[in-house]
Amino acid sequence: MSYVAASTGGAAAAAAAIAQAIKASGAIVRVTPEDFTRILSRSSKPLVVIARGGFIKPNYQYLTAYKGLFFYTKSPTELLLPGDIEIINAKEIWIP
Repeated sequence: MSYVAASTGGAAAAAAAIAQAIKASGAIVRVTPEDFTRILSRSSKPLVVIARGGFIKPNYQYLTAYKGLFFYTKSPTELLLPGDIEIINAKEIWIP
């Protein structure tokens, strides 16, 4: 098998894995940090997953669910979150 065929097969497998991950996780909506905090204010006792990321520039990643959709945002600084939320600190948030 040539290198081109092997790399094409690997790319197809990676694309299939990503498509399967999207199907399993549902729709993920990326929003601004400001919109994310507005979404949190619409929920009573929202659940928020928080992770720190970034290799060179640290960032904070946030994920929550609202009305059947998942909302994700990334911010260079910590967000000021409402006091009535439930927080889960995660090692990593992976978005396909």
